[in-house]
Amino acid sequence: MKIVVQAIVAAGFFAGPAAAQDLVYADDATQTCLADAAPGDRAACAGDSAAACMRDTPGGDSTVGMGGCLDRERQFWDDALNAAYGDLMALYKTRDAEAAAGGWNAPEQVPALKAMQRAWIAYRDARCDFERAKWGGGTGGGPATLQCLMAVTAEQTVLLQDGMDGLQ
Repeated sequence: MKIVVQAIVAAGFFAGPAAAQDLVYADDATQTCLADAAPGDRAACAGDSAAACMRDTPGGDSTVGMGGCLDRERQFWDDALNAAYGDLMALYKTRDAEAAAGGWNAPEQVPALKAMQRAWIAYRDARCDFERAKWGGGTGGGPATLQCLMAVTAEQTVLLQDGMDGLQ
């Protein structure tokens, strides 16, 4: 799926007025929303920076512009997801080692986190493939896929970040 999304975005960037170098994108709107949001409302911040980009970029309301702006924010959430996963994995490795050393009868957290994340990736891909299919091959399928990837990744990022709450 990642290769397909990259190909869609790369092909679109060279086709219109909102080429990659012309995008007016910053993570600021999403960062501001995250800073102001209640913990349970953070995933709702997904799309704020992409919307600002579409508004501020000449041609940002075109299929190419929308795709570029959505992909930039998708990358923001993907980076945050990878950071949260890495932090949680490090914490769980330590906790699993402590449990093993203490002889505790506790399920290992590292394998559970890995299994959950692998299942989530399959779910994300299937869910966003479904979003694309709803467009029946139309040009809106690319932005719809990217919007889905961004939103679902934001949800998972917040879930993993919340997994850190109270554990440090």
